[in-house]
Amino acid sequence: MFARLLLLFAACFAALGASPAPAQSVAELPNTRVELVSEVKAPAPGQRFTIGFVMKPRPGWHTYWENPGDSGMPTRAEWTVPQGITVSALRYPVPETYVVAGLMNHVYSGENILLADVEVPQSASGALPLKVRLDWLVCDDKICIPEGADLTLPLELGDGSADPAQQSRFSDARGALPRQLFEQARFQTDSKRLRLMVPMAGTDTITGAHFFASGDDAVLFASPQVVTRTDSALIIESDAVPGTSPQAIAGLLRIERGDEVMGLTLAAAPGTVAAGDPLAAGRNAPGAAFLPAFGLAVLGGLLLNLMPCVFPILSLKALSLARAGASEGHARTEGLAYTAGVVLVTTALGLVAILIARAGAGAGWAFQLQDPRVILFLMLLTLAIGLNFAGLFEVDLGTSNVGSELASKPGARGAFFTGALAAFVATPCTGPFMAGALGAALVLPPAAGLAVFAGLGLGLALPFLAIGFLPSLRRRLPKPGPWMVGFRRVLAVPMLLTALALAWVLGRQAGINGLMAGLSAALILSICLWVLGLRQQKRAPIAVTVSLAAIVALAGPLALDRLPMDAAAQAATGGSSGLGAIPYSADALASAKAAGKPVFLYFTADWCLTCKVNEKGALSDPAVAAAFRQAGIQVMVGDWTRPDPVIARFLEQQGRAGIPLYLFYGADGQVTELPQILTVSALTELASKR
Repeated sequence: MFARLLLLFAACFAALGASPAPAQSVAELPNTRVELVSEVKAPAPGQRFTIGFVMKPRPGWHTYWENPGDSGMPTRAEWTVPQGITVSALRYPVPETYVVAGLMNHVYSGENILLADVEVPQSASGALPLKVRLDWLVCDDKICIPEGADLTLPLELGDGSADPAQQSRFSDARGALPRQLFEQARFQTDSKRLRLMVPMAGTDTITGAHFFASGDDAVLFASPQVVTRTDSALIIESDAVPGTSPQAIAGLLRIERGDEVMGLTLAAAPGTVAAGDPLAAGRNAPGAAFLPAFGLAVLGGLLLNLMPCVFPILSLKALSLARAGASEGHARTEGLAYTAGVVLVTTALGLVAILIARAGAGAGWAFQLQDPRVILFLMLLTLAIGLNFAGLFEVDLGTSNVGSELASKPGARGAFFTGALAAFVATPCTGPFMAGALGAALVLPPAAGLAVFAGLGLGLALPFLAIGFLPSLRRRLPKPGPWMVGFRRVLAVPMLLTALALAWVLGRQAGINGLMAGLSAALILSICLWVLGLRQQKRAPIAVTVSLAAIVALAGPLALDRLPMDAAAQAATGGSSGLGAIPYSADALASAKAAGKPVFLYFTADWCLTCKVNEKGALSDPAVAAAFRQAGIQVMVGDWTRPDPVIARFLEQQGRAGIPLYLFYGADGQVTELPQILTVSALTELASKR
């Protein structure tokens, strides 16, 4: 560490001799450009907001992480702020390795943003000037130069609204930060070699890794690290620091999956760590992981056809194809158009989910259902479909097929939009086989991840695609007749029940005000559609009525933003109260595990059909509650009804893109994942093992 001490002394003398620069928010130094920015324009009293130092070294130069390695110096900030204002320590993004002259350095070779949180007291008023003295070391492969700047950020207190010009920058900065590892890492050392085990899912897709220790007593920084893996953990082996016996090891694990880089902060405890398989064997793993993920996605999509909001659409579309007596070519065209509509929507939703996850905000399948505006739009849509099935009105888009239903509109165009509709209304469900597949899609390379989401759409479209291409299946469909009218009206029931369930979710998300707004929009829409049906019977003009219905369906969700959502802020624990569940938090889980207490952890949401079936079924059974109490199992539940980046990141670490997820942490530290369909016998057997 002698080289680092020399650099520190040089930096201190250089800082003492430097003349102070005029205070400003941007400083252009010979080798670095630094800018102090705020996420909000005018902070509000009592608000906690984020600021950032945007540091950009010259090409070929680099700055340093908080532990610079064998040489270097971390960036230091000394604040001068009004009384009562507090500024947190700097938060660093995931660093890179840089070896020169046998020394290992932990650096940033490009633009990097160091974040800090500012807390404003409730009593604050007027101006809020933030002044800071920032000192850092910038180096190339030959020389290191200490640099520093006096920066100021002149803010005025206001409404606390975000600065739109900075939103993208702060989103990228948060995405570059490491995430917390919620599982317990372990290490083993014999004073010569140190082996670190980091539990995680999706190790098959990892192409590289490096452990950055926070302290100097764990590993020799310049020692080559050997990375191996098991199915559920990554193992890093390196030379230990001679003469040290650490009781705990903290640091950051940099993980590479192709071009994607992420970091995990961890604290490891002593334990037994076995060797794993060479990571090199997994360098082709993205392709190997893709095939099973794609297969599971296709199978999961196929099962989605049994959902109450998808089955009626598929049934009527299939019967309409049989009733039309279409030619072989026409049937195949409709099958392909339906498939294109389904695959387009699932792939588009997958693309948005991947982009959000890459930005660090955390996302998963059905992420859009965490927005009450989307819930209201879906509620109005399923209500309209249900009323259409019930015969209140017919869909007339100005074609020659006047009076045809939405789900039975003939032709490729009708098939395409029916497929898109079926895919969109299927998103509340993460059925069996889908969770692992969609989780893998978020960690695979983007092209492979999108292919997995397309596989989900292919599975969802397979039944109708088979009907279009196999005449024998079409011949086995019931012959058309008057019974189809009654069958269509029966299928209105699951659609209307879906609308009712979505109304309940809306009330949970947006409170009583949001629910009343949604019910009012539903009433107005129903009246518009009723009037539409009456005018259709009289063959009267319908353009005005259709326009009004469309305005209600689109304007209703947008109006939710203007309503107070106080009730929506209340936390919901979900599940059965008989289990004595407490809300999930990383601290609560860590405390229970440290105490050796068994934990049953599950994640739910009001819009998750499978979750609610399990909660009203096996999780509400008295026998399960009694078995859990007798075994001393602590139940924790994470509610994902509304966006929660902590839950999203936990799911990502488990290789999951959706819910439900059921995990059992035994007193011995073993973690067991349960199937997505729970049974009383499986839960009571789990309790007996503890």
